[in-house]
Amino acid sequence: MNYHQLYPQILSELSSVLSKVDERKVAALVDTIIASKEVFCTGAGRSGFQVKGFAMRLMHLGLKSYVVGETCTPNITNKGLLVICSGSGETKSMVNHCFKAKEVGAKVVLITINPESTIAKLADVVIEIPAVSPKSSVQGDIQSIQPMGSLFEQAEGLVMDTIVVLLMEAMNLTSDKMFGRHANME
Repeated sequence: MNYHQLYPQILSELSSVLSKVDERKVAALVDTIIASKEVFCTGAGRSGFQVKGFAMRLMHLGLKSYVVGETCTPNITNKGLLVICSGSGETKSMVNHCFKAKEVGAKVVLITINPESTIAKLADVVIEIPAVSPKSSVQGDIQSIQPMGSLFEQAEGLVMDTIVVLLMEAMNLTSDKMFGRHANME
């Protein structure tokens, strides 16, 4: 196979997975973000990379957003929101973050393959992405030609980018206005 044979298959996989995401859960996350004083984002591995991009876009929207584990991240309070990206919903460090957030009264959102996971049972909102991953005991109903958890990781990034567009609409913001918050010390 070559590039022009592969990318249409990958796009088809993404389209199939994204079409199964519950729009009501996405709307609930948008509302929860708007109602929160601060948004804390966490994930491990490639999910961690995706959620860091989401935290950046939230900052571009003018929201207080942080990446858990960074040296300048403050403590979470009962006015905060923790967004966890975990395909399995069982990553030990993410489970610990979830318990801490719930202990102080913060809201928790999970983006996952596994809506029956430990974190899902504690979360206020669970966005299920029915993709495949070797780290999840629950496998989505869509098969992938891609390795490991790539389909989930790509889909979670697109779900979060879609949430950013929904937040832009809700907050009456444009890309130009957001660009004013783009880093200027690169």
